[in-house]
Parts: sequence; C-alpha cells; structure tokens
Amino acid sequence: MSKGNAKTTGKKTSKSKVKKTRRFLLLGVGSIIIILATIFTIGKYWVEIIEKYREKKELEAELSYLREKEDELKLDADKLQDPDYVARYAREKYLYSKDGEFIIKIPEK
Repeated sequence: MSKGNAKTTGKKTSKSKVKKTRRFLLLGVGSIIIILATIFTIGKYWVEIIEKYREKKELEAELSYLREKEDELKLDADKLQDPDYVARYAREKYLYSKDGEFIIKIPEK
C-alpha cells in the first residue's frame, strides 16, 4: 500500500507545482503588462508637458512682440492727436502741399 500512496502523493505534488507555476506566470505577465502600460502613460504625459513648455515659450515671445507693437500704436495714436503732426505726416506720406508749396520727391538709394 505504500506504493499507491506514493503515486497519488506524487501526482498531487506535481499538479500543485503546475498550478503554482501557472499562477506565478500569470502574475508575472500581468505585472509586466501593468508596468509597461504605466511607463507608456508616463512617457506620453512627459511628451505633452514638453510640448506645452515649448508652446508657452513661443506664446510668451509673441506676447512680448504684441506688447511692443501696442506701445508703438499707442504712441502713434497720441501723435495723431496733434494737428501739426497730422499735417506734416499727410504732406510727407501722401505728397499734399500747402498753397504755394512745391513738392520735389528725391528717390531713395
């Protein structure tokens, strides 16, 4: 009878080893999948963050340019409030003249 007990005990032991091996294999594969998914997600977010920083720098440069342009336009608007400036500007830009004035345009080199 001791021979029969050894056979059944051996089968149970090998089945339990196979179950443990399968369990560890599933746990390992599952863990690897979760780790890879996490790394992929983190990498994706880092790429987005880097793109946002680049976009921020570009927009800050554009904002700086637009503020300078705004200052220039405000200065021009203030100048256009002066009638003497408007008259001189019109004469220079559009070749208007006062009575008795002659306009001679010299080409620029």
